[in-house]
Amino acid sequence: MPTRYIGDGYWEIISRQMSVVTRSEQQRFKDSKITVIGCGGIGGETIEMLARMGIGELVLVDEDAFDLSNLNRQTLASLADVGLDKSAVAKEKVRLINPYVKVTNYNEHVDSSNIDKLIGDSDIVIDALDNVLTRVIVSRKAKEKGIPYIHGAIHGTLGQITVFLADGEKTYEEMFNLPSNGKELTDDVLDALKNVTSGVPPVIGPTPNLIGCLEAMEAFKILTGIGKVTVAPKILTFDLLDLSSFSLDEI
Repeated sequence: MPTRYIGDGYWEIISRQMSVVTRSEQQRFKDSKITVIGCGGIGGETIEMLARMGIGELVLVDEDAFDLSNLNRQTLASLADVGLDKSAVAKEKVRLINPYVKVTNYNEHVDSSNIDKLIGDSDIVIDALDNVLTRVIVSRKAKEKGIPYIHGAIHGTLGQITVFLADGEKTYEEMFNLPSNGKELTDDVLDALKNVTSGVPPVIGPTPNLIGCLEAMEAFKILTGIGKVTVAPKILTFDLLDLSSFSLDEI
């Protein structure tokens, strides 16, 4: 690391945002830990923004490796990264962006057996997933541990984002009326959840990256205390083919 970045280099990196937050607010962000589950389209942008905004610690989770079809949208990916584990590439990219961020990565499939370890003592859990079943597992564990859960999802040019607080009015399953709501995750319920998400969804580059930026900003607002958080049942939705569609609704 160049000598100029030793010592107060962290504060130089984020200096341009210090007119938006106070030093104590930024310090809270610096002292915080976020788990991002999914290091692809949504997750890659979320991770990069959190690093650039000066988060203190990241836990990055993804079981997949980059392939050529990721290059249309996943900003952490390049031709040199094809075949490499997404979480490992994400960790290295964070190091290159902001070496003051502590990063742990897991190349693991997320399920009920490891979710407690993956979330650990994080202050926030960010959903950058592409299936409902894993979202249910993650959101349940986050609520159990009293951790805010930031949800983001996309389809083609459509995007949505909302935040579920531990003491919030609705859970992820309640808000979206999922077949698992209020039930144990038996084999039948798991099968029903698997059927909610089917096939490979269409996606164009700007959609997941916009959601990723918004998720990072929601985390920033929660941890610093600035601005208004998009708390469920409120949900921000948009269609990038219709700019008049950007709206904040309540389900």
